[in-house]
Amino acid sequence: MTTYEILLLLDPEQEVRQDDIVARARDLVEKNGGAWHSHDAWGRRRLAYPIAHKEEGVYHLVVFDAESATLEEISRVLKIDDAVLRHMATRHIAGSRTSAPRDDAAAPAPSAVAEPEPAGSAAETAVSETTVSEDDEPEYAGPEEEEQPAEAGSAAGEAGVARPEPREEE
Repeated sequence: MTTYEILLLLDPEQEVRQDDIVARARDLVEKNGGAWHSHDAWGRRRLAYPIAHKEEGVYHLVVFDAESATLEEISRVLKIDDAVLRHMATRHIAGSRTSAPRDDAAAPAPSAVAEPEPAGSAAETAVSETTVSEDDEPEYAGPEEEEQPAEAGSAAGEAGVARPEPREEE
């Protein structure tokens, strides 16, 4: 048996049928010898783009153990149902988070005026350690750079590294 998870995107206008869809999936899993682990209703969320002329959808995440034939049957049933806008079945990774993602509206807004940090603060030293100079040579050459022959007498030719020609701006 393999542990799967299915993320369902359901039509928000058919709220009565949503519980029936999840219940039917659970019945298929249990009827075919699988084990139902969890059902997490993530709720109504705005879609990035309209699907079937819907601006919003209701998300449900279900996790269960089943054979691959059972998963194929559940996917077949979900494809037929008009209340299912989208669904995605994947293998469940043990220990992965199955809770709803945080709502962006609930995230604290960054302050408009940033307070200056004292010199030598931890944030300043962290930035200076990860800053890369534009003058530093890359550790590797890209495929287009490797194919160009190095010019004799140039610094790149002496170092064995081919440099691309600078482009002139129009």
